Amino acid sequence: MQIHVGSGIGTGPTTMAAFDAALNEVGIANYNMLRLSSIVPPKTEVLVHDGKIPLGMPGTWGDRMYVVMAETRVHKRNVDAWAGVGWVQDTKTGRGLFTEHEGASEEFVRREITQSLDAFMKMRESDEDFEWGPIQMQVIGRTCTDLPVCAMVAVVFQISDWDNKPYFLNSDDTKVPVSKLHFWNFNQPKQAK
Repeated sequence: MQIHVGSGIGTGPTTMAAFDAALNEVGIANYNMLRLSSIVPPKTEVLVHDGKIPLGMPGTWGDRMYVVMAETRVHKRNVDAWAGVGWVQDTKTGRGLFTEHEGASEEFVRREITQSLDAFMKMRESDEDFEWGPIQMQVIGRTCTDLPVCAMVAVVFQISDWDNKPYFLNSDDTKVPVSKLHFWNFNQPKQAK
């Protein structure tokens, strides 16, 4: 399975319009978001995109998109909006943990991500034999100077149509039906091209 991480900043006349603009900047504006919790399935490869998740993502208007998302909206001038998602994976199995945080500074968001993931890993030490890799994160932010602003990091797990035919995104942005899945090297997150 491949999971895509993208980020963006949106502005608009209202905080909701800024949120929609941020969804557009990430490349996921026309989907219905279903937020997930913090678990990375086994055999997962995390692809980090520098900003927008590539155009041509499968799916049509209104399909369901399963995501982990951090987003913060501000409307007051000279106030910062920061959002970030962090993750860590077991180097043997590819399974792992996500966390999402928002705040008024990059330092705060990064610290919260690190502290949360450290606590998540510690909580699971007695459960099984994990070999955790390094903590990874994507963080973005901006100061509100005029119009409301929204900072967003989104992690796309899967897209599903309303006929309940789930599919994943392949590395070339084509649909891969669940029934035809194959797995990739999951030990290190790859920077997407």
